[in-house]
Amino acid sequence: MIAVTNLIRIIPPLLIRGQIRNRFLRSFLYYVPYVTLAVMTFPAITEATSSPVAGAIALALGIIAAWFGLGLFPVSIICCLVVLVIEYAIN
Repeated sequence: MIAVTNLIRIIPPLLIRGQIRNRFLRSFLYYVPYVTLAVMTFPAITEATSSPVAGAIALALGIIAAWFGLGLFPVSIICCLVVLVIEYAIN
């Protein structure tokens, strides 16, 4: 496991010496962290709440808050509060 983890970190700097000029590859690498975050958080949104409706509403409000330029921390606080209020109201 140590070897695989270190190879993933060591090989790219050894193979890529200069700046990446390929527009498609640069665009792809730019969006990889966002896709990874979405893939990790979306299942948690739908499965971590006791009501999928609360998760869906929090997701919608989180998207709206992010659309208006709020950062990751305020959006996460809004989503958590929405889930808390909706689940409290349902139960």
